Amino acid sequence: MKDVQIKRFIDCYVSTETCNLRCKYCYIAQQRKYNNKLFKFPHSPEFIRRALSVSRLGGVCLFNICAGGETLLSKDVINIVEQLLLEGHYVMVVTNGTLTKRFEEIAKFPKELLDHLFFKFSFHYLELKRLNLLDAYFKNIELMKKSGASFTVEITPDDELISYIDEIKEISMKKLGALPHITIARKDSGNIPVLSEHSLEEYVKIWDTFDSEMIRFKSTIFGVKRKEFCYAGEWSLYLNLVTGSLSQCYGGLFLDNIYKDISKPIKTLAIGCNCKLPHCYNGHVFLSLGDIPELDAPTYDKQRNRVCEDGSKWLTDSMEKCMQCKLKDCNREFSDKEKKQVNFKNKIGKITNASRYVYNNKIKKYKNDGNK
Repeated sequence: MKDVQIKRFIDCYVSTETCNLRCKYCYIAQQRKYNNKLFKFPHSPEFIRRALSVSRLGGVCLFNICAGGETLLSKDVINIVEQLLLEGHYVMVVTNGTLTKRFEEIAKFPKELLDHLFFKFSFHYLELKRLNLLDAYFKNIELMKKSGASFTVEITPDDELISYIDEIKEISMKKLGALPHITIARKDSGNIPVLSEHSLEEYVKIWDTFDSEMIRFKSTIFGVKRKEFCYAGEWSLYLNLVTGSLSQCYGGLFLDNIYKDISKPIKTLAIGCNCKLPHCYNGHVFLSLGDIPELDAPTYDKQRNRVCEDGSKWLTDSMEKCMQCKLKDCNREFSDKEKKQVNFKNKIGKITNASRYVYNNKIKKYKNDGNK
């Protein structure tokens, strides 16, 4: 097998804000944004592939595709995933795992494409139980595993689930041969605190019985303001897959519209030391992949893979190697002078044609002042 190198991580948002489940801890539910509407992508999957080609992005990339609601409700998503895989990229899809027809379609993909495909199956235990969907959920996971795709199973640990922990462990070992990974539930407002009546320390202790590297690492970065130089906006990007709007990160500057002229290079700008978020709440991927290269973080596969009782793994060898990558291995780190220039550009803000003259004069003054 060839060594895997990943040029960029691209986190893609799909603006479906409806779902067949109703989890109270869901971020769409918290904001009361359910709209029960599906949409059509304004561009064909083939066009989107060209807009996100390996040549335009500078290399093979790792994509994550996640909707506000259930990602696979829109059939267009499957076609776009297939095109990105055909381009040679690695693709991750976040799903509640209940839409059997979608997985039956995906299982027909060629084996070489499935080898680069990963599913994050969110394990919404109480909703699956209420709707009598547990069997369908586990059958869909098994179908993807047998088809040759990678997967992980992840629980959003709501306080209501605490009394069901033993029950969840029992069914997980029976159906999966391993325990789910555990994330951290957050309130999607203010300083993004943990969504629990317990302190973060108590919360982690309760859920640490699942032996998940994910919650262990996330608990070390949760609530910690990042002040280091971050390459988000250069090594990783945040993309609205429907509109083409490209940003540095969740709280970062707008950079470009990737669909406007696909013959032109995509504009990038590292966020540097200018992160506006109170903490990197999805640092389990951004930081693990190495957006802050000097930060000691486990590789991403440690928070996604499991070895089952029968010796099988959740990740294929190819996907495991992909998730073991660090972005610095395929990108150049900036000099101190370049970092100062990047930080200055972030303070200027988004460059438009109208502001280019002002920007150019400010950057000249900045250079003349000795890059302070």
